[in-house]
Amino acid sequence: MIAGFGLVIPLLPFFAQAFDAPAWQVTLLFSAFSLGQFIGEPFWGKLSDRIGRRPVLIVTISMVGLSYAALAFAPNILWAFGLRFLTGVFAGNISTLQGALADITPPEKRAQRMGIMGAAFSAGFMTGPAIGGLLAQPSRGTLGFQLPLLVAAGFALASALAVVLLVRESRPEGPPALRGPKPARVRDAFAHPVISRVVMISFIVVVGFAGIEATYGLWTEARFGWGPRQIGLAFMVIGSLGAVCQGWLSGRLARAYGEAWTLSAGLVLMGLGLVVQWVSPTWHVAMAGFALVCVGQSICFPNVAALISQSSPPHRQGEMLGLNMSGMALARIGGPVLAGQLFSAVSPGSPFAFSALMVLPALWFALQVRGKVQRLA
Repeated sequence: MIAGFGLVIPLLPFFAQAFDAPAWQVTLLFSAFSLGQFIGEPFWGKLSDRIGRRPVLIVTISMVGLSYAALAFAPNILWAFGLRFLTGVFAGNISTLQGALADITPPEKRAQRMGIMGAAFSAGFMTGPAIGGLLAQPSRGTLGFQLPLLVAAGFALASALAVVLLVRESRPEGPPALRGPKPARVRDAFAHPVISRVVMISFIVVVGFAGIEATYGLWTEARFGWGPRQIGLAFMVIGSLGAVCQGWLSGRLARAYGEAWTLSAGLVLMGLGLVVQWVSPTWHVAMAGFALVCVGQSICFPNVAALISQSSPPHRQGEMLGLNMSGMALARIGGPVLAGQLFSAVSPGSPFAFSALMVLPALWFALQVRGKVQRLA
C-alpha cells in the first residue's frame, strides 16, 4: 500500500501541471488528501476499536486502490481534487495499522516494532517513487500519468488481498470503546500529560514538513531543473536510508536512551537537515540535508506512536492513535497551502526555513515529555 502512496506523491506536482494548474492548486491537491485523512483517521481508528482491525483494513485499502484507478482518468483538476479527498478519507487507516501492531506488542518493545513498521513504509517510499519516475511520461500530458497511477492502484489492491489471506484479528478483548461525545474524548487526550504534548509535537512538525512535501517537486525543478525521474531516484535513495534507520536504529536508541530522548534527538536532526537544504548551493548538499531529515524522521515518529500507545488503555489505543493521526492530517491541510504561498510570494526555498523554525516549539514540547515520562514512571 505504501509503495503505491510513495509512487503517487512525487508525481502529483507534475500531474497537476499537466492540467495547467498554478503552484497554489498543486499544493491544494495535497491539502485535499489531508482533509480526507483528517476526517477518516479518528473514524477508522475508533471503528477498529469496536469491530476489529482486520475488516477496517480490508475496506479502506481496497477503496484506496479504486480511488487511485479513478484518478488515472480524472478529466480535470476539479475531479482530481475530489478524488484526492476521497483517497484521503480511506487512507486514514494508519492509526488502525498502528493499533493492530500495538495490540500484539508489549509496551517496552513498541518503539522498536513501530520502527519496523516505519521501515516497511520507507521501503515503500524507496520503491514507489523510483517506479513512478520510470513509468511517468510528462510529455504526454495527463495520459503520461495513467500507467503509474494504475500501478499504484494495483499495489493497494494487492495489499488488501494480503490482509484477507494473511492477517488475523488482533484487537484484544476488553471494555467496549467509549461512546461519549467526541469533544469529551478529545479532552481526555489533551488532559493527559504525555499524549497531549506528543500530539502537539506531531501537529507542529507536520505543518512545516507537509509544506516541504507539497513543494519539493516544484523546488527541485526551479533550483536544479529536476523532473519526475530525478525526484523518483532521490526518494528511492532516501527511502532506503529511512528503512535502515527505522528498522534498525530507532528501536535500539529507544531501548538505550528512552523514547522521549530519542524523539528529541530526531527533532534536532530534522531541524539541521532542513537548514542545510534551505542554504544548499548544489543538489549534492541538498541531498545531504534530505538525508539528515530522513534520519531525524526515522527516529522521531516511531517513538511518537510508541509514547501514545504506552500512555493509552488497550481498548482506546486505536482511538488515541487516530486522534494523533487526525491532528497530523489537519496539519497537512494548512501546511501545503501556506508553503504554496511562501513559494510563490517569498522564494522557492522559504518553505524550508519555515519548517526549520517549526521544529523549535516541537523540541520544547519534547523536552517537557521527557520530564513527564520520568515522573509517571
